[in-house]
Amino acid sequence: MARIISRSTVFRSLACAAGLLAACAPAPQTSAPAAPNPTPSPAITDVRIVVLGDSLAAGLGLAEADAFPALLERLLRDNGHAVEVVNAGVSGDTSAGGLSRVDWVLQQPTDILVVELGGNDALRGQDLENTESNLRQIVRRGSASGARVLLLGMDVPTNYGPDYSLGFSEMYERIASEEGATLVPAFVREVGMDPTLLQADGLHPTAEGQLRLAEILAPHLEGTLSGDDFTFSSDASNLLQEN
Repeated sequence: MARIISRSTVFRSLACAAGLLAACAPAPQTSAPAAPNPTPSPAITDVRIVVLGDSLAAGLGLAEADAFPALLERLLRDNGHAVEVVNAGVSGDTSAGGLSRVDWVLQQPTDILVVELGGNDALRGQDLENTESNLRQIVRRGSASGARVLLLGMDVPTNYGPDYSLGFSEMYERIASEEGATLVPAFVREVGMDPTLLQADGLHPTAEGQLRLAEILAPHLEGTLSGDDFTFSSDASNLLQEN
C-alpha cells in the first residue's frame, strides 16, 4: 500500500526483489557435463508513482489505508498495473513547502510525479504569481528528473472573488500547457460539492470521498502508463502489466 511521509520521517529505501536461484541436484556420475544452473528470475520493479501533496493526499483524519494514494495503488493493481504509489503528502503544505522538498522526494527514482498542491495557498489568500512560480518549478524539476508529471487542478469557491477564483483555476491549465504536464482538471470539485463526502470540517474528504478521488485520478494515470512514449526510471521491460 502507499506510504505516508510526514515531516519527521524520511522515505524508506525501496527494496529490490532479487530472483532466487533454484537449487540444483548433484550432477550424475557420468561423462556427460553437468547441467548449468538455472538462470535467475529477473527482478520485478514496480512503476513508482509519487504523490507530492498536502492534507488531501495525507488523508487527514483517516487511516493511511483510506487516503487516495493508497486507494489509487489498489485500483491500478486491480486493473493489472504493477505500480507502487508513494504518499508524500504533508498536511498543511503549500506550494512553497512542496518546492522546498521536491528535490529530496526525487532522490529516489520516480516514474510519475503527481502534484497535488495549491489548495492551502488559496485558503491563505496567497498571491497567485507566487503560487504559479512555485508550481512551475515543481513541475520542471519533476520533468528534469525524468518523471512524467501529472498536475492536479484545483479550484476555489467564488466567495474568494471572481477574479481570484478564475485566475486560480486557469493557473493550472496554463502551467500544464506550457510545461508539458498532464492536467487533471478540477480534481476535487465533485467531492468538494458533496457534503456527504466531506468530514465535519467541510474541507477534508471522508473515506468514501477519498475513494472517489482515487477513481477520478486512476484513468489519467492509466493513460500515462499505457502511453507509447512512457519510459521507466529502471531498465526493465516488464514493469507494466496491461490488462
